[in-house]
Amino acid sequence: MELSVFNDASKDNSVNIIEKWKLKLEDVGIRVVIDGHDSPQPQGVGFAKNQAVIQSSGTYLCFLDSDDVMMPQRVRLQHEAAIQHPNSIIGCQVRREPLDSTERYTRWINNLTPGQLLTQVFTSHGPTVIMPTWFCSREWFCHVGKFNEGGKGVPEDLLFFYEHIRKGGGVFRVDQCLLQYRYHPQAATHSVLEGTIWNHRVRFLEDRALKHWTSFTIWNAGKQGRKLYRSLSPANQKKVAAFCDVDENKIAKGFYTYQESKERPKPKIPIQHFRDATPPFVICVKLDLTGGAFEENLNTLDLKEGLDYHHFN
Repeated sequence: MELSVFNDASKDNSVNIIEKWKLKLEDVGIRVVIDGHDSPQPQGVGFAKNQAVIQSSGTYLCFLDSDDVMMPQRVRLQHEAAIQHPNSIIGCQVRREPLDSTERYTRWINNLTPGQLLTQVFTSHGPTVIMPTWFCSREWFCHVGKFNEGGKGVPEDLLFFYEHIRKGGGVFRVDQCLLQYRYHPQAATHSVLEGTIWNHRVRFLEDRALKHWTSFTIWNAGKQGRKLYRSLSPANQKKVAAFCDVDENKIAKGFYTYQESKERPKPKIPIQHFRDATPPFVICVKLDLTGGAFEENLNTLDLKEGLDYHHFN
């Protein structure tokens, strides 16, 4: 076991705390590697993680953010899983701290099925196994590349995860709670703009799913569905056969007219009831928000996730 710590210009006495732990850990045979810098500005999460990897020597990498807590047995259980899944990112279930924060998100993290770890990669929740739980081989990490070092405002974990998927990587979750995942206003994730995440997600959806479809239906004729349509490339906009919904008022309008289009006449996309619509679907309805009504409607169609539909919101 080796602990690699990179101190990215912290100003909170971290250096002294780390040095005390270095003595304790090395007394029990755990190598501790510490480096960092004290320039006026941090260089960002991606840079710090890359430096921590570069200065380390382990065959496997177990990531941990500075504000989270590892539970006992995490390394052992994820190491066992990584041996069985050598080209995968290994995650785990988590306990959110405070307990009542982001309850819907936490349920999503912990309850995705093994198949959904690869099919629900387009949602606004981000990677299907969250970065502070990541465990993988050094060989695979180097094959994928490194974290983006753009600094504040860059979703370095999402970009790495997408590249991992593009290169054929798998995703596996150890179904035990092995991390206390803290939520607080100072977390680096809050510095990433929603629009930045949206744009990366749309491009990934187009690259991984839409290019294989000749036509598709956007499930949600409201704000989010129309936003997705407007964000698509012109070629993919032309593939949108219809919007579908359950809202009778939207369905009664009959069409959505893309007013911002420079085409003449302006594109008019039909709006249908979901039962009358044709798959495949890109679903822009948030999960776990309608008391099960949306999920029940989807289940009645007897479709296969990843083939007949993708969740986007």
